[in-house]
Amino acid sequence: MAKKVVATLQKGAGKGHAKVIRMVKSEKTGAYIFQEEIISNENVKEYFQK
Repeated sequence: MAKKVVATLQKGAGKGHAKVIRMVKSEKTGAYIFQEEIISNENVKEYFQK
């Protein structure tokens, strides 16, 4: 499924966006979960500084 999203981002207006994946520790279980989002290229550095 990720391949389809990446292929879509490589065409047309999608070049201005990036798919980012961040690993976050769950408050309840203590296990790590992955959060995936599609954001603009300008906000990538700000996204990871959170």
